[in-house]
Amino acid sequence: MLVLAWRLDAQSMGYFTLQEWLKGMSSLQCDSTESLRNSLDHLRSVLNDTTSFKLIYRYAFDFAREKDQRSLDLNTAKCMLGLLLGKTWPLFPVFNQFLEQSKYKVINKDQWCNVLEFSRTINLDLSNYDEDGAWPVMLDEFVEWYKERQIS
Repeated sequence: MLVLAWRLDAQSMGYFTLQEWLKGMSSLQCDSTESLRNSLDHLRSVLNDTTSFKLIYRYAFDFAREKDQRSLDLNTAKCMLGLLLGKTWPLFPVFNQFLEQSKYKVINKDQWCNVLEFSRTINLDLSNYDEDGAWPVMLDEFVEWYKERQIS
């Protein structure tokens, strides 16, 4: 559903405006529920394209946040991260546990975008994590928390 919302350029989670729906269906070349149903496999496959996935991931932040807020509340962020990374990032369950135990109440867009980059570039044992890199403090804290758990 998130990919469909992205293709429709929907601005708010939970519903599509008539204008979003009509414009989106036109761009998908769908004129019936059957043609939309036939487009769903293609829409799912878009998630396998790295560039498109990154666009959808970035879109998800703005799509899910309250429009008067600059950050995403932690519960919504965890749900969206689970949806987007839960099946592909083996460290997601541990990262989710870190978020639950952390002081964080919200996630800003910089943190959000860096979680994706972290999930794609850092080894599962975190051996290539550079503490002096330009990662947000939240990810530095996650690495520290994770390593402490591995020791004990």
